[in-house]
Amino acid sequence: MIFQAESTTFLIEKWDEINKAERVTPQIVDTTAKMLMKNPDLLMQTAGALMKAQDELKNKHALLGFDGFVDEIVRVVDKRYSRSEHSLFPNIAQFAERILQAAGRSTNIELVVQKMKLGGNGPIMANALAVLGAPVTYIGNLGYPTLHPIFAELARRAAVISIADPCHTDALEFDDGKLMLGKIAPLDEITWENLMRHVGEKKFVQLLAESHLIGLVNWTMIPYMAEIWENMLQRLCPQLPAESKSHFVFFDLADPAKRLAQDIRAALEIIAKFQSYFQVILGTNEKESFEIAEVLGIEQPDNQKASMMRMAEEIRARLGLHNVVIHPVQYAVAASASEVKLVEGPWDPKPLISTGAGDHFNAGFCLGRLLGLNLEMSLLTGVTSSGFYVRTAQSPRIEDLIAFLQNWPD
Repeated sequence: MIFQAESTTFLIEKWDEINKAERVTPQIVDTTAKMLMKNPDLLMQTAGALMKAQDELKNKHALLGFDGFVDEIVRVVDKRYSRSEHSLFPNIAQFAERILQAAGRSTNIELVVQKMKLGGNGPIMANALAVLGAPVTYIGNLGYPTLHPIFAELARRAAVISIADPCHTDALEFDDGKLMLGKIAPLDEITWENLMRHVGEKKFVQLLAESHLIGLVNWTMIPYMAEIWENMLQRLCPQLPAESKSHFVFFDLADPAKRLAQDIRAALEIIAKFQSYFQVILGTNEKESFEIAEVLGIEQPDNQKASMMRMAEEIRARLGLHNVVIHPVQYAVAASASEVKLVEGPWDPKPLISTGAGDHFNAGFCLGRLLGLNLEMSLLTGVTSSGFYVRTAQSPRIEDLIAFLQNWPD
């Protein structure tokens, strides 16, 4: 199940641990206590809610943008025994040691391409939502004037508007993480002027108005994204109908470590302004949440789950957002104005694929929000979506999520 306490002693020890943490707010203490108790009905409740609401998804339009990558999923060879036999580096640390040994010398690194697929935070999330059954429009650099073949499947599932050629990523995967080596020059063409040239203001406002979910992702890599956001706020959002205030806009900065602290802070300030027009969701992985917390002057967590919950709530409160979501590898946390929830995920120590897992979590969490599921169920649809994806290398249909929930892995 989601979280199992083995004994009363375990609960008492955990409760003492939580009480020792600093600045634990009442709703976090209450939520954490509930998290420690068995909840055998949550899986079935969520599966039932998806069954009941899945037809509603056909009327929940989503608009996403603006990046686009061709991804090569790569493993790194450690030892080559014959033309057909080799061993792989299992983790990043061992690969780093090989590179360190080459300092002042040089070395040869062999890469084995396991798969080529569509990539980029936006296209992966858009494709995942389309497979789940949502009507999706995607705007981004998918190939221009001709669509790149890697995005043909997305174009069959969703309406696509391509404004530039795609970028390319070599995704070096290991059992404990991945290294994304990107060639990103085409992202320079993702500008407000280019969007207006290919979409136009009238069409853009129409797409925003009819979309129940808007996904604006990969600020880190897109150099003019902040400028695009500002133009949306100043020129487009004031034209939206009042009902748009109940719709969601999802943001994912996407690994902002290489960006300056003042730029990250400025981006967060712009994101907060969207709350005047939409229900804003900020999604982060564990590493990204630390970087955002540092920029906002929030105390770094100690990797205890209670402190991660506290950090999610502090980030949300500081920015005044509808939801903040943090998804470490083994669980996920979300905060709203009234509660903080944590759900354990179906963690797999040897995933078939990890590139795109976070984007599938984002799609699953937003699915829950779109269908009116509560915060805890939305987290569960998020970890179920990513859990299915890393085990199969396929985006789940909504029936797959339901079946996975009904047959939760040990």
